[in-house]
Amino acid sequence: MWRPASFILITDVENTEIHVHHVSVRTHVSVNPAKLKSHRQRWNVRPSEMSKKTLNPIRAIVDGMKLTPNPEKPMIALSIGDPTVFGNMPTDDTVLQAVKEAIDSHKYNGYAPSVGYQKSREAVANFYSCPEAPLEDKDVILSSGCSQAIELAISVLCNPGDNILVPRPGFSLYKTLAVSMGIQVKHYNLLPEKSWEIDLQHLESLIDDKTACLIVNNPSNPCGSVFSREHQHKILSVASRNCIPILADEIYGDMVFPGCDFQPLAPLSSDVPILSCGGLAKRWLVPGWRMGWILIHDRNYIFGTGIREGLVKLSQRILGPCTVVQGALERILNDTPPEFYQGTISFLKSNSEICYSELSTVPGLNPVMPSGAMYIMVGIEMEHFPDFQNDVEFTERLVTEQSVFCLPATAFEYPNFFRIVVTVPEEMMIEACIRIREFCARHYRPRSQDSHELDQ
Repeated sequence: MWRPASFILITDVENTEIHVHHVSVRTHVSVNPAKLKSHRQRWNVRPSEMSKKTLNPIRAIVDGMKLTPNPEKPMIALSIGDPTVFGNMPTDDTVLQAVKEAIDSHKYNGYAPSVGYQKSREAVANFYSCPEAPLEDKDVILSSGCSQAIELAISVLCNPGDNILVPRPGFSLYKTLAVSMGIQVKHYNLLPEKSWEIDLQHLESLIDDKTACLIVNNPSNPCGSVFSREHQHKILSVASRNCIPILADEIYGDMVFPGCDFQPLAPLSSDVPILSCGGLAKRWLVPGWRMGWILIHDRNYIFGTGIREGLVKLSQRILGPCTVVQGALERILNDTPPEFYQGTISFLKSNSEICYSELSTVPGLNPVMPSGAMYIMVGIEMEHFPDFQNDVEFTERLVTEQSVFCLPATAFEYPNFFRIVVTVPEEMMIEACIRIREFCARHYRPRSQDSHELDQ
């Protein structure tokens, strides 16, 4: 088919005078009938497969609960893992001043390298380096919070069709990220009777030729547990025997109670390569600042250049975390006084002891005393609470009757428990425990066997 076409020819340009000639020609256009048929007749915009596969278990469960607090009692939310919510746990003035100075310097208003400023990465490397696991700036990738650090680590280690090993109970984000990427999640059990140590036999039974990564969360969310050196050596032995790299989620590192020792995993490893994820959020009480990092521990060069280069490429998708916080990072790490850390830990330990002491004497409840982090897990003897089918119904009714919201542990793949966040003010923690006791006393039913034994 012939189609007329117009071209504009500029033949001369002198100062501002432009001579333009319009020239018409006839061109031959070949029309493909198939292309005419493929022309869309209507809008058809659909969400991506990745978006459809992305599900936050906590959000899904909470959104499905009927949460109507008792209007006669003020709400006490023990469900939110944000230490800043109630205003009783501010960060240190040194941390705030470091950010103010970074802003006033006018040096951190532009783009930084996607992996972070070299000076900021050096500060992180120096803060965490030790003779057993030395670090340099090239071993640090800065990220938008620890959550993005975890996402980067999973993304660089795994392909669609691979599987990762994650704790049960465990932080729900691991599954959210993995499933959205087409990665299978295999849950290994933690043992409440052993202060939430890993069931190592069960862990090893899950490993196959598609296992790309083992995630170890220590100290633990939601359990508040802290692994001993001995137990961590056993975890490393499993990983070493099976040649599985480890993603160590250590965002609660050093947030452990007196008498308990936190040992980062990497210094204990002789051969297992480790990506350790951390950040400012919890220890420095600034989760909204979104500053995290990955520490690359690869003393035997098992990751090689490939994993490092992969992390750099992945970090370029969002061009790194907030530059102002990066500018303050060196001073935050080096100048925050020890008294600030000690005060945080002392408060969390005190609240944990109050909660454990109060609830351990409530019939039908079995709290597990934590050793760190910000959480305590409480077991429910569901057979004694016939009014409820599961932990979701139990915690839902607790809101309705007592205006206390605890997160059902089904959100962590661990039914018949609930998680309490211990960052609330002390008086609020005491009041919450009183209400939980009243709730349980109202709904607790002894089994017929128990009643018979009492009669005797």
